[in-house]
Amino acid sequence: MDWYLKCIKDNYANFNGRARRKEFWMFTLFNWIVIFVLMILAGIFGSFSHSLASIVVFIYFIFAAAVIIPTIAVTVRRLHDTGRSGWWYLIIFVPIVGPIILLVFMFLDSMPIENQYGLNPKA
Repeated sequence: MDWYLKCIKDNYANFNGRARRKEFWMFTLFNWIVIFVLMILAGIFGSFSHSLASIVVFIYFIFAAAVIIPTIAVTVRRLHDTGRSGWWYLIIFVPIVGPIILLVFMFLDSMPIENQYGLNPKA
């Protein structure tokens, strides 16, 4: 939870510096858990009342809008940690292979030394 709050509070729109794998994946995991829970609730409430499901879907869209900027920011900082420019994020728009390449980059280890984006966050 600390990693998530760090991304939201301290680095909401910070596209500079580096983010280690743990910061990126903990942030991503928490987002996926929230989305999963909201979609389960929408499905459950949808079987009872469409208005309740609509409220849950509305909450989902509010959540998604609130985390889009920190999601992009932590991804850019993660790319920086692997020694790549944040512009590599745009590869996600290449159908099929783009998201796969970006996913591989997110799994790569940090550059062990200081790079143009700052000190190694593990150090």
